[in-house]
Amino acid sequence: MTIKAPTLNIGGLGADPLTQRINEKQEKWKYKIAVLSGKGGVGKSTVAVNLAAALAKKGYYVGILDADIHGPNVAKMLGVDRADVLAERLEDGRFEMLPPMNDFLGQTTPIKIMSMGFLVPEDQPIIWRGALVTKAIKQLLGDVKWGELDFMIIDFPPGTGDEILTVTQTLKLDAAIIVTTPQEVALLDTGKAVNMMKKMEVPYVAVVENMSYLICPHCGNEIDIFGKGGGRKLAEKEGVDFLGEVPIDLKAREASDAGIPIVLYEDTVAAKAFMEIVDRLLEKLEKKKEASGEKDDSGSS
Repeated sequence: MTIKAPTLNIGGLGADPLTQRINEKQEKWKYKIAVLSGKGGVGKSTVAVNLAAALAKKGYYVGILDADIHGPNVAKMLGVDRADVLAERLEDGRFEMLPPMNDFLGQTTPIKIMSMGFLVPEDQPIIWRGALVTKAIKQLLGDVKWGELDFMIIDFPPGTGDEILTVTQTLKLDAAIIVTTPQEVALLDTGKAVNMMKKMEVPYVAVVENMSYLICPHCGNEIDIFGKGGGRKLAEKEGVDFLGEVPIDLKAREASDAGIPIVLYEDTVAAKAFMEIVDRLLEKLEKKKEASGEKDDSGSS
């Protein structure tokens, strides 16, 4: 895919056509959820991939965008890293990319996946400044045939930079899931991510604690490698929901390398944790939707 210089939206010349296409597409996505963390190494992509797989396992139609332009790995974790990206020619002469899909031998509804990892060799670095990164993310949103989705999951890179600003200013996000580990140094950065989402006026912000503890494979006891309870304390401090804890599971590394989300290993503690987190998320989103509907009805009377 050739990435050109970004189109400037200059007053009086009309809206950027790419932005218009994104706006049209997002009307077909019921919920748009960002997964992020102010810090790297907390397992953010693992959480994003397993949330997507858990939702698809429940029968929802899910798309996942890997918005980490410089370090994309969602495709690998979903077992489609070797897939070819095809394109469809539209009536107006434009081409739309067809996102690779995986249903894990029928265990889930087909998950649609798009990532820069499909478009460049895996050992080739992407050395771009912010303007090109912004344009690339918009193209992955607006020039891909996503279709109708119950959930669009966006997996962000670490930090609070261009990629996150681009998506939050372009999409009408319904929720942001902040991923942290229990340790203090992680909480310092993830707290910034929580407050960024508040400032961007995302309607629902919640915290998930990853790598909460290790279950000893020999004795079965819980070992608090990175401390205990940090995610819950962060949520309480910032006044947001805490959706749950995910333990370190030795099968998770094997599963990720094999391109199978750990949530599909039903007999594991991590799989059960992810399913419980998704149940809580669905409940919260439904309550938000109902509250918004009641507010709209009362406001129009």
